[in-house]
Amino acid sequence: MDTYVIKKDQVKPLLDTRFVKVFDITYDNDRHYYDATRHSLDDLVAIKSKEDFRNMLPDAVSCFVILELPDRPPLLLLNREYRYPTGQYLLSVPAGLIDPDDAKEPVPALAAAKREIEEETGIHLTQDDTLTLVNPLVFSSPGITDESNALACAVIRRSNLNELSQSGAVGSERFDGFIMLTADQAKDILRSGRDKEGIFYSLYTWAGLMWFASGMWHNKE
Repeated sequence: MDTYVIKKDQVKPLLDTRFVKVFDITYDNDRHYYDATRHSLDDLVAIKSKEDFRNMLPDAVSCFVILELPDRPPLLLLNREYRYPTGQYLLSVPAGLIDPDDAKEPVPALAAAKREIEEETGIHLTQDDTLTLVNPLVFSSPGITDESNALACAVIRRSNLNELSQSGAVGSERFDGFIMLTADQAKDILRSGRDKEGIFYSLYTWAGLMWFASGMWHNKE
């Protein structure tokens, strides 16, 4: 199988800002591919060795939050978060970047997941809850970016929902309430490809819906 090996000298910076960078990757006979990324040139995924690639950290974590409450079926907790590139509030899972302090932890993605769940839902995980890694790293859209997310699942066991709050939003984050779904309701949204307001949602939300509706979360604890 043919493999392209991208060297650092084949990569040219086109845009360098605080939040996003764009690189021109030159390959085969002066052909060009473009990469929008959070990474610096030295940390660009395209130039990593296969070993470094296998061991790299994801940029962020997306969290599937499942609630277990007395006398109720399990519920998937989602939020309505404003996404600037779409100009809409989208049905979303709690998510956020993995920061340098997280990288020092035994499982950086889970350290970030715990913090993001607390910020975006108000829920502080306890020893009665379960937080597990679903997938160590998946790419967002590798045709345009090297951005990646880990996937985590939190099973929250409570007697009530008094903790729920979106007051922990930081920076550009804007929320408009929670959505709690049974497995059957999650399947309905999966089938339609839209939320109850007819709005499309992200692939990470689709993954959360699938993980919950399939019942696979039972087997990860």
